[in-house]
Amino acid sequence: MATIKINLQKKLNAASGMLHLDVDMNIEKGQLVTIYGESGAGKTSILRMLAGLMEADSGQILVNEKHWLSSQERICLKPQERRIGFVFQDYALFPNMTVKENLKFALEKGQDKSIVEELIEFMELGDLQNRHPEKLSGGQKQRVALARALVRKPEILLLDEPLSALDAKMRSKLQDYILKVHRKYHLTTLLISHEVGEVIKMADKIFILEDGKISKHGKPIDVFSSKQISGKFQFSGEIVQIEKEEIIFIVTVLIGANFVKIVAEENEISNMKVGDKVIVASKAFNPILRKIN
Repeated sequence: MATIKINLQKKLNAASGMLHLDVDMNIEKGQLVTIYGESGAGKTSILRMLAGLMEADSGQILVNEKHWLSSQERICLKPQERRIGFVFQDYALFPNMTVKENLKFALEKGQDKSIVEELIEFMELGDLQNRHPEKLSGGQKQRVALARALVRKPEILLLDEPLSALDAKMRSKLQDYILKVHRKYHLTTLLISHEVGEVIKMADKIFILEDGKISKHGKPIDVFSSKQISGKFQFSGEIVQIEKEEIIFIVTVLIGANFVKIVAEENEISNMKVGDKVIVASKAFNPILRKIN
C-alpha cells in the first residue's frame, strides 16, 4: 500500500507564544484522515506546509515515493508542482466569475475541459453554473469550492474546517458530498475538524494535535473513548438532560437532529453531566453510554 509520510518541524507564533510544531504522520493512500485539536495547535500550518504555501524549518513530505519536501536533500516543490486540492474555510471563490468560470479557471494548461462538466453534474451544480458567488448560499459555495479543488485531479485533498460556518442540516449533507467525492475520485483526504460527530462519521484515522505534537492517533472511535467499545451500533451525541426516576436515571442524548433517551444506573453516569459528548453503543442489546474524552 502506497503511503504518504509527513515529518515537519516549524517554529510558529501562536496566541499563547512560540509554538514548536514537530509532527510525524504516516497516511495510507485512499484514507480520509482528520487532524483534530484546539485552535492554535498548528493544524492549518500542517496543511499549508503540505500544499507548499508555508515553508517548513526542516522535515520531509514523501508522497507515493516522490519527495515534495526534503530539507536534507534540499528539495521543496512549488505549490503548482504538488497535486493538491485545497478547500479553505472562506471558500475563496472569485466573486467576478460564475460557478462554471471558477471551475474552468482551475484547469491546467492543455487539460481536458470535460472534467468541468463532469464535476458540475456530479456535484449537482447544473442549476447554479451561471450564477456568481454572491447569489449562492453557504452550502452551495462550499460545493463549488469542493468541485474546483477537484478539477486538477489531486493526489491529496486538503479540507480546512470546510463546514464550520454551516448549520447542522447543511453540514450533514455536505459531509455526505465529501465522502462521495472522496470515494469516487479515490482521494487521500486530510480534514481539519472540531466536531467529534463529524470525525467519527467521516474519518478512517485521526491524529490528535496538542501544542504542536501528535498526542494520539488511531481509529476515531478508539481514540475518543476511554475504552474500546464493541457493538451492533455506535453513535456520538451530546447529553442535553439527566433526570432521576426512583433508582434509575434517564439520560437524553441529542444525536444529529434526534433525541434519544437512555436508561442508566447511577454508577454508569457518575462522571457525566449535561453538555458532555458521549458515544451511545449497544451491548447485549442494551444501549450503553461512554463519555468522550
